[in-house]
Amino acid sequence: MSSKRISEWQTRVRNDLRTFALEYPGEVEQVGEPRHKAGEMLLRLRVCTRGLKHEEGGLRLRQYEDFFVTVGQFDVSPPRIEVNHLRFLNHAHVLQGTRLCLYLDPSREWDPSGGFGGFIDRLMEWLSDAAARRFNEQTALYHAVGGVLHETEGSTSVVVRDSIPANGLIQHSWLIQRTPMRFDLTFERQLAQDASFSSPVEHVPLIQLDTALPLGAGSSLHSLLSLIEDPYAGHSASGDEFYVKRFSTGYAAPLLSTLVASAIRKVNGTPQRLVIAVPHPTGGPPHLLIASIPSIGADQVRALACTSRGKNSSIDIDPAAIDSTIELDWLTVSDERPEVTTRRDSRRPVSSFIGKSVHIWGCGGLGSWIAEFVVRAGATKVVLCDPGRITGGLLARQNFLETDVGMSKAEALAKRLHSISDVVEVVPRATHFPDASDLVDADVIIDATVSVAVGRALDAAAPAAGRPLFAQVACDVRTGTLGILSVSMPPDSAGCLTIDQQAGRVVRADGALEPFHELWGSATDADEIIPTRGCSTPTYHGSAADMSGIAASLISLLGSHLGSSEPVSGTHLISLPHGEAGPLRRFVPVSRIKTSGEGGALLEFRGSVEKDELSKNQTGGTHFESN
Repeated sequence: MSSKRISEWQTRVRNDLRTFALEYPGEVEQVGEPRHKAGEMLLRLRVCTRGLKHEEGGLRLRQYEDFFVTVGQFDVSPPRIEVNHLRFLNHAHVLQGTRLCLYLDPSREWDPSGGFGGFIDRLMEWLSDAAARRFNEQTALYHAVGGVLHETEGSTSVVVRDSIPANGLIQHSWLIQRTPMRFDLTFERQLAQDASFSSPVEHVPLIQLDTALPLGAGSSLHSLLSLIEDPYAGHSASGDEFYVKRFSTGYAAPLLSTLVASAIRKVNGTPQRLVIAVPHPTGGPPHLLIASIPSIGADQVRALACTSRGKNSSIDIDPAAIDSTIELDWLTVSDERPEVTTRRDSRRPVSSFIGKSVHIWGCGGLGSWIAEFVVRAGATKVVLCDPGRITGGLLARQNFLETDVGMSKAEALAKRLHSISDVVEVVPRATHFPDASDLVDADVIIDATVSVAVGRALDAAAPAAGRPLFAQVACDVRTGTLGILSVSMPPDSAGCLTIDQQAGRVVRADGALEPFHELWGSATDADEIIPTRGCSTPTYHGSAADMSGIAASLISLLGSHLGSSEPVSGTHLISLPHGEAGPLRRFVPVSRIKTSGEGGALLEFRGSVEKDELSKNQTGGTHFESN
């Protein structure tokens, strides 16, 4: 063994092991001498585990356990640890039956400053938890196929959004190519055969297994068929140490016949794909794998089919006849089925927009960003209204593109929204208001026009029964760092413009809120910017970062209203952290006071400003509360 093969980190590991042997004799020992291969150092460790408490269903440990540790050249990644038996198979955080998953996220959990001692501490903690059955099997067995991903580097991604049909061992599915690096998987024949669909469509068989593949799915067609036929790869039961009995599923032959039947309908030189649904050991929706036989291997399968046809043209191929050199690629599965996917924003205020129909009137500095945010939040329909066209100068504050210049704002923004979500319905209107038919199913109307006339129109509609939630958003002219959101929730009969004006009287009477007074003041020539020389319309200052920041904060506040079980109307004021006023947030609520003789609701403010009225609740959302 040459000392040149031992890195500084590997030398440190060996020194730590010598220290353990002296300080903790019999607890952690190195067995034999380390071996070196391809720059890695391979160690055999013997660990005393007799003091660990065992609970029913936990990992059964002997008094001493041997582990095989692979130490890389550098300490940027933790050592890898495995066993050479299958006694740990089917336990949580044991990958493919032999590899211990000590770190779910090494980038956050592995600290090399602790040296090899930190790794040993982690191992003992893992063993203690495993023996006491403290792992959550629902989350620990995060893949049904040996606990590891099946992805070939550089492979095409497959997006899956539809639930898998319930019945049938073998079924049909289709891959629709969206881009060179993306397929969409569908189980709908009609969609796949839609003549208006311009993208290439490929038939792919789907097999639904009735048992997990704890040792993985292999890297060749031969090994895949073998593991599907015998998920435990020939290992037999051996008492309570390995309690899963060997059995044959009988799935390999029908799978191969179906695979070949699909392959021979394609021309030579075409890859053949296969979808495999693997049940999760703890129940629930199955895990999805998508294998791809490269074109050379697929051609071999076609040739074998031609020589195997019987007199009745049936295809009957013995899986044992498959060439063991036919390799598989594993496509990357983007599994977006609702039953297996948790949205990252599911506990945030914007989650209230899921499934909602949202009108955005005004697609400028705030409206363009708000439209994007509500679509990303899961709105199912967005109606866009703006009569303006895009010029190059708008790109400094709004989310349009160079290729959008000259287009109507509503049309260009609709195109952008469709590029964000396939499923959202977007209705662009190059007008101030939508068609009357668009109003029927609105859940919320957001006025981002800063138009008094539009505000008057919404105020007139506010008393109507069954009307949606109204909101009005704006920013200050001078800095673009102050934001205002007025909300009118049914059954309040005052619109946002009325609420805004009443809030203005309250805010301007409060010296503590002086930074916000300008929101109700008259702009001067110095406040606004003239975009171009000549008779250019004065407009706002600020940047795309300012506008997106204000829009994000206001839309989150609006989401809290939308998700509230009680109607809460009023005006929110915010200031961005880098603005002159610093980070500020206030809410001026509306209280409804009925007066005799009015025959209805007269809106009136309480006359004081609520401070710090928003607080985070335990689920990460926000709720309203008064001081």
